[in-house]
Amino acid sequence: MSTERRQRIYDHRLIRLVQETGDATIATGIEVPRSTAAGWLKRAPQVVTSAPGLDASAAELRVRVTSLEKRVAHLKAVLRVFFAVFRLLQPDLTRLRVPHGSDKARLLWAIDRSRRILGLRRVLGIVDLSPSRLSAWRRAALACDLDDRSACPRLSPHEFTAEEVSEIRALVTSSEFRHVPTGRLATLAQRIGRVLASPSTWYRLVRERGWRRPRLWIHPKGPQVGIRASKPDAIWHVDITLIGFSTARGSVSTRSSMTSAGAAWRGG
Repeated sequence: MSTERRQRIYDHRLIRLVQETGDATIATGIEVPRSTAAGWLKRAPQVVTSAPGLDASAAELRVRVTSLEKRVAHLKAVLRVFFAVFRLLQPDLTRLRVPHGSDKARLLWAIDRSRRILGLRRVLGIVDLSPSRLSAWRRAALACDLDDRSACPRLSPHEFTAEEVSEIRALVTSSEFRHVPTGRLATLAQRIGRVLASPSTWYRLVRERGWRRPRLWIHPKGPQVGIRASKPDAIWHVDITLIGFSTARGSVSTRSSMTSAGAAWRGG
């Protein structure tokens, strides 16, 4: 039975150390054949590509491990609070609208960065996002159309522009038209050519956006403190009473009686 002889492979750092020092005993001391070590001294050094950090010493590796452990502990603390808030709010992206394209782009970037470590299925399970919705967002991102509302609102013939909505708000909140009801104000805006919208649309915008019509207090507040006299007989009060009675002929007449009240005086 024949056996194959396998060639021994030595660490390139050992070969480089022997070539730089010129001392073959470094290798022969660890049971490397003398002929092999002599061959290392005769040939030129080879260029070896290595990953960064592999040539670091044990002390440097220990410092790096300690730094990474602190960073992992910090991330665990942040994630612990984040997941607690996440479970408290219980967001559900299956029924939650994300209208702004910047928010969708940020979420797509986070998913693409995390799927390399966690996997796409697990990431979508964390954010509760369906694969079909993710695909739709990616197609919209390629067309630069992540926003739910298009940049041109006139794509829908009956949709109001931002300028028209701003004009309605200015009329509703204006103190000049505070005496005009909202329904009549819509008709007035059509008549003067500022906004062409039905009264029901005005009522809907006022209700949805929480606009408040201006109100003006017309009647002043009544006095909170009564009459105060500084000394006796300073103020007199006269009470006039009208008393009606019947005469012998059946007619009704009135008689006035005037009584004087005492001095209305309060000390101090």
